[in-house]
Amino acid sequence: MPYMSDNFLLHTNTSEKLFHSYAECMPIVDYHCHLSPQSIAEDEKFGTITQLWLSNDHYKWRLIRANGVDENSITGNAPDFDKFLKWASTLSRAIRNPLYDWAHLELRRYFGIDTLLSENTASTIYGICNEKLRDETFSAKNLLRFMKVKIVCTTDDPIDSLSFHAKLRDDGFEIPVLPSFRADKVIAIQNPVQFNDYLDLLSESTSMPIRSFDAMIEALDMRHDFFHSQGCRVADSAYAILPAGKGTHSQIKSIFDSLRNGCSVSKPEMLMYQYAVTLELSKMNHKRGWVQQMHCGVLRNVRTSLMARIGPDAGGDCMGDYPIAHSLCSFLNDLDQSGQLSKTVLYNSNPKDNDLLATIANTFMDGIIPGKIQYGPAWWFCDNKDGLVSHLKTLTSSGLLGRFIGMTTDSRSLLSFVRHEYFRRILCDFLGAEMENGDVPHDISYIGGLIRDICFNNAQEYFGFNSINHSTNRKDHYECATAL
Repeated sequence: MPYMSDNFLLHTNTSEKLFHSYAECMPIVDYHCHLSPQSIAEDEKFGTITQLWLSNDHYKWRLIRANGVDENSITGNAPDFDKFLKWASTLSRAIRNPLYDWAHLELRRYFGIDTLLSENTASTIYGICNEKLRDETFSAKNLLRFMKVKIVCTTDDPIDSLSFHAKLRDDGFEIPVLPSFRADKVIAIQNPVQFNDYLDLLSESTSMPIRSFDAMIEALDMRHDFFHSQGCRVADSAYAILPAGKGTHSQIKSIFDSLRNGCSVSKPEMLMYQYAVTLELSKMNHKRGWVQQMHCGVLRNVRTSLMARIGPDAGGDCMGDYPIAHSLCSFLNDLDQSGQLSKTVLYNSNPKDNDLLATIANTFMDGIIPGKIQYGPAWWFCDNKDGLVSHLKTLTSSGLLGRFIGMTTDSRSLLSFVRHEYFRRILCDFLGAEMENGDVPHDISYIGGLIRDICFNNAQEYFGFNSINHSTNRKDHYECATAL
């Protein structure tokens, strides 16, 4: 089979039927991404494929560095074509890396280019892409429309004004672009100066002084309520080490006072403080009926020279290997005991934690909300072909595949929605092979229905997006599907 054919990643006749009849044309709910709401609100247009493809994607930056390319040709001031050429040279050496597949899916889906990208083809492909980008159909909003995206949830700081989300709503853009509440900066207290600078901004955004732990929680609750009024229904958090160690209110107050006075705290105190803040944020999520997402185990900004030169989210991160079971179970149990455990999506960056998170998720189901605690999609260092298959094996071994909320991009790129197609092809190939082996029922309609749910319907329901008025209806979901 030729590379990137219509049946790419589909290795059986049944897999082909499942994908083309049930998965291929399903719309997209992207419930966690890092797209710029400003870019979408202003309907940004891009002068070159470099600006669209390479300017914000630290996945690509990491790979290009691995090819021995100087930083100036990655994130620096080198001409756009030079950067593109370095990327093309890198990609030609990246066989089996998911970026190789994603890049060629992006060229094929958005630009109609079937040619493999390499040093030899870079100039031609660069010219074709740039010519197409002059067309209005390649604006930010139209790129979302083209890929049948129906919901986008961005990642936003509590002090954000959400003005661009409001603009999109006021302008009548038919694809809801909703904020997500990510309060990492009140949890990251390693640097007291940065922490205090942030609290001053939080104080300014709420017009209230923040001189105590209780005042900080009150300010966060005010912003949480504001986000809710702007359509937010999702919270997000990220931890290298999951917080552990419950403290008394007086202990937490004392730790906060030390931080507010510019003093560093010990590691046990830091974890105690983080546990208390995370618990309070989770109670807010429950109070307003939000879904909370917990990303576990990434060590961020471990290459300090890169952090100093470029800042965070530049590709200086790696998997962590800290134990997470005890602290995560303790945290979920505290919320469960108080009746304040909201829907929760758990992500791991280290595949060693696959079975761990899947079993923890099932432990805290309440018998009321289907799939309440989700073992979330394969994330970051795990969202490659092998990682996605491993994730599906874990999920089907210990949970309910039919309740799974499917893929998300977790991306800063407007072209990244092909990751949903990549996942869907692997899902259909996985189940198609099982059907042909006789390991699951060979019932196309039944399995196809589960696939439709995983691709779109489950996420719509789980996040409460069914009630949002957007440009689709249930019939639209199945326009291209023909039962075989």
